Amino acid sequence: MRNWQVERRRRTRKLIELGGLVVKAGIVELTNDDRAIIYGALLWMATKLKSEEGERARQLWAGKGEQAFKPKQINEAEG
Repeated sequence: MRNWQVERRRRTRKLIELGGLVVKAGIVELTNDDRAIIYGALLWMATKLKSEEGERARQLWAGKGEQAFKPKQINEAEG
């Protein structure tokens, strides 16, 4: 396989994974698949990250994301 094909597949996979995050977060349903709302929210995030509050937002959002990726703990006392 040629190098450009490998890079194209790598890019495609990355874009699919990023789109999956939008779905996983429930954004598609919450916005009724309104791409203007989704894009507007992403632009707001980009502006926030570029601002003086960017590092704080980055830390907060990273923490929330890491927590969401962790497997849910089954409480043995409940089950």
